[in-house]
Amino acid sequence: MTIATELLTDAFDRVREVVHESVDNLTPEQLAYRPDPGANSIAWLVWHLTRIQDDHIADLAQGPQVWTEQGWHERFGLPFGPGATGYGHSARQVGAVHGIGAELLLGYHDAVHAATLSFLAGPGIAHLDRIVDTRWNPPVTAAVRLISVVCDDLQHAGQAAYVRGLLERAQG
Repeated sequence: MTIATELLTDAFDRVREVVHESVDNLTPEQLAYRPDPGANSIAWLVWHLTRIQDDHIADLAQGPQVWTEQGWHERFGLPFGPGATGYGHSARQVGAVHGIGAELLLGYHDAVHAATLSFLAGPGIAHLDRIVDTRWNPPVTAAVRLISVVCDDLQHAGQAAYVRGLLERAQG
């Protein structure tokens, strides 16, 4: 195992830890709580960060997404196409992510986490300098993409933890 693999594994494990702390033991109604009509819910934040991780890791691995390959899209039953990740969602679309239980949300996140760790342990990790997106200057490497995913995930997981704190204060 390389130092890069160890560091990235630790980073994604930390994301998973915050996600579980933010979601564990909440009802579907609590997961859908929004501090105001324009705010993101815990359910949407965790679904979105997991969809982005799934999308980007599948792209790096040049394989299918967990979302569609393992039937999570059907299980969630959201009113979005299978390619939706939540990027650019309106407040109305955020509100459409409701009725989802903690078990389903964490099940999907854990499945994506397992796929991520599998990718990190595989031969793809040896090619961190591979260019994966030429639309940027400088072009994006696999290493930069992985760090971007970790950063985005941690921001959204932290937001979910914050919304949980607001929910708990509101419920007294």
